[in-house]
Amino acid sequence: MNRIAWMSCVVALAFVPSACNRSAPESTAASAPGTPSAPAPAETKAAYSDQDISDAWIYLLGRLLVLRQQKADFAEGFKWNEMIHRKPGAVDWPNPNLDVAYSEAWVAVDEDSCTIVTVPKVTGRYYTVQFLNGWGETVANINERTQAARPAGDFAVCLEGANVTLPANTTRIDVPVRYMRVLARVELGDNWDQAVALQHKFSMRATGATTPPTLPEIPVFDVQHLPGVEAFENAAAILDSEKDINPGMEAVAANVRAIASGIQVPAERARVDTVVRDKAQVDLGKASATIGHGTVRNSWVRPAVAGTYGGDWLGRTLINLGGIWANRMDEVVYYKGSLDGDGVQLNGSHTYTITFPKDDLPPKYADYFWSVIAVDPVHARVLPNPKNRFLLNRESGLKYNADGSLTLYFAPEKPADAPDPNWLPTPAGQDYRLTFRFYGPKGGVADGSYFPPPLIKKT
Repeated sequence: MNRIAWMSCVVALAFVPSACNRSAPESTAASAPGTPSAPAPAETKAAYSDQDISDAWIYLLGRLLVLRQQKADFAEGFKWNEMIHRKPGAVDWPNPNLDVAYSEAWVAVDEDSCTIVTVPKVTGRYYTVQFLNGWGETVANINERTQAARPAGDFAVCLEGANVTLPANTTRIDVPVRYMRVLARVELGDNWDQAVALQHKFSMRATGATTPPTLPEIPVFDVQHLPGVEAFENAAAILDSEKDINPGMEAVAANVRAIASGIQVPAERARVDTVVRDKAQVDLGKASATIGHGTVRNSWVRPAVAGTYGGDWLGRTLINLGGIWANRMDEVVYYKGSLDGDGVQLNGSHTYTITFPKDDLPPKYADYFWSVIAVDPVHARVLPNPKNRFLLNRESGLKYNADGSLTLYFAPEKPADAPDPNWLPTPAGQDYRLTFRFYGPKGGVADGSYFPPPLIKKT
């Protein structure tokens, strides 16, 4: 299966977080660090600074990552407005969510055609149908929270202003874009057969014919070989193919276009390529340690944004690179853990524990479910192990301590004092990182005040 999706940053996370602010709200002064200024003509050598090049490349990379995935999806066999149901655990994605059954699609709508999504009645388990645009921005969710009055039935996803006659008893949802990626999730829970049966009741159909987009050419790249100056070669067409719906992006987009024009001069092309490789990729690597403007506590990183990004295009690119198709933070909050409580990189040869007090257990912070997985720090793939155990969650049969607290173990071999269900195997000698998920975040997870306890190295 050709799946190119969620990639972690190519530069090691040992870098110090970047001091540059690469969000671009309208109120930010042009001279602020990391904020692109309006470009002068491209042929003027000083039209854009090295920092402008770095910012423009990171901004553009966010769109390139989505286009890269879109091309991979259609090469695999996707068709517009048709849903593909994945078997549980079958998605070959970086940083996968193994708690849910996934269904996927690409949707096209226009002034004369909507896409009708049929959602079955779901009770007692998490589900959502998420729609994202070509920059990885979530533009809609269909679930019992967004559609409380009528959470099941037919929903017509329509372009804003479209004049389409819809079938009776259809709920209309307007979106600001013509083309969207769909990711439907149904919680597996403790009855996978029931979850899969529900998953296959989700469907979609278009009300009329639509014209699919012509995707612009992009450079070939992977996680270990991000594009250099070639990222700008077709930048005007790439920007024109999908408008950024966020306000305040005009200055950085104008710099992208100016640089695309400037690299027609060989000397300037060489300069831009050097700046991208020596500065922009390093800036991206530095920022990845904190997922841009995220917060660190107990060596866990909580992103500042996910799913919808406003002016924080640095955060958007980093999320697209390390967890494409992220949903809004009112749906789910992820914490990234690459270090133990002493700030040392996690390694599979060691034994670590994390203990939750009895009055502060993970379910306290999730209306639906929580889980933790281990992935390699470069490609964010789950780590093979003899038990084929890739996550710990409420279905793991966890054993609680005598005082009601909960201890989870991460180690190459089961520690003598560890209940087997509480142990997540890790590969000896290999670095890794953890992803802790809270679906239906509430309390301190929802408001940002909570962080999981630190990981304690035992051996």
